[in-house]
Amino acid sequence: MGFSEPVRRSALADANESRDWRIYADLAQRLITQARKLYAKEDLGLDLSNTVYALDSTTIDLCLSVFPWAHFRTTKAAVKMHTLLDLRGNIPSFIHVSDGKLADVHALDLLILEPGSIYVMDRGYVDFSRLHAMHQAGAFFVTRAKSNMKAHRLYSASTDRSTGIMCDQTIALDRVSGRQLPLTKRGLDGHYTRAHYPAHLRRIRFRDAETGKTLIFLTNNFELPALTVAALYKNRWQVELFFKWIKQHLRIKRFYGTSENAVKTQIWIAVSVYVLIAVVKKQLGLEASLHTLMQVISVTIFEKMPIRTALSSEMSQCNTATKNNQLKLFGF
Repeated sequence: MGFSEPVRRSALADANESRDWRIYADLAQRLITQARKLYAKEDLGLDLSNTVYALDSTTIDLCLSVFPWAHFRTTKAAVKMHTLLDLRGNIPSFIHVSDGKLADVHALDLLILEPGSIYVMDRGYVDFSRLHAMHQAGAFFVTRAKSNMKAHRLYSASTDRSTGIMCDQTIALDRVSGRQLPLTKRGLDGHYTRAHYPAHLRRIRFRDAETGKTLIFLTNNFELPALTVAALYKNRWQVELFFKWIKQHLRIKRFYGTSENAVKTQIWIAVSVYVLIAVVKKQLGLEASLHTLMQVISVTIFEKMPIRTALSSEMSQCNTATKNNQLKLFGF
C-alpha cells in the first residue's frame, strides 16, 4: 500500500476507540440485506417455504483488569454476541453485542418477530411467557423441553418408530401449586406455566440413531411432519459453526483497543467481512468454501486480478506444492 513503515498496534487501537462502532454496524446491516436477498431461494432440503432462523449466543472471554466495563463474573470479563442466523445461506440477520451477564432468554425481547417464520432455539430460551408472545405474533418456534416441565397429554398422533419418532403429542401445560416465585422467575419452570402459555403445544420425542440419545422437542407448529421438526433442530448447529468461523478465521479473540467502542468495532468489522465473502461467493457462483475464499483473498487482497483468477491460481499452486512434497517424501 506504499507505507514507509509497519502500522503500529497503538495506531489501530486509537482508530478503533475514536470511530463510532455504529458506522461499522450500519455497513454490516447493508451487506446483510444484500446477502439475504441473494440467498432467499437457497434450498434447505426440508421442503419449506418459511424463513427459518437459528437463535443462539457465544461468549467472548476478556481480561477483567483490561476490560472492566464488560461485567461477567467476579474475576472474569466477557461480551456476548447474540445472533439470529437465517439458515438460507447462514447469514446473520440480527446481532446484539452485550456484556456477559445478559441472559440468553432476554434476547427474545429484542427481536422483531416475523409472522410465519420459524425460530429454532435451545433450552436456554424456554420462557413460556415469551414463547406465548411469539405464538401470538404468528411466528413458530422449535426448541427442546426442560426436564422439569409439567404437562399432560391431550392427544397422540400415530408415528413410525423406525424413523426415530417415538411419539408425537398434543399437550397442555399444568399449573403446579407450590411456593410463590419471584416475578422474574415465573414461567421459567413448571410453576404457573399454564398462565404464561395457555395454548396447546406439540411435544415430539425423537431418538437419534447415530448417538442413541432421546430428545424432546416443543413447537407450536402442528402442520409440519415430526421428522421435519427434528431436522430443523439439527440445523440449529449452523449457528454454532458461524460462531466458530467468526472466532477462528476473523480473529476477534484479540482486540485492538480496550474500550467498549473498540470491541464492538472489531466485532462488526468481522461480521462485515463474513457477509461480504458470502455475497462474493453467491454473485460469482463460486464453489469454494467460505474458509477457502477467506484464505485466498487474505494473500491476494492487494493484487489487481479477478477473484476467479486468484482462486484458480492459488488452488493450482496448492496442488503443485502437494505433489512436490509427496515426491520428496518418497525420495524421487
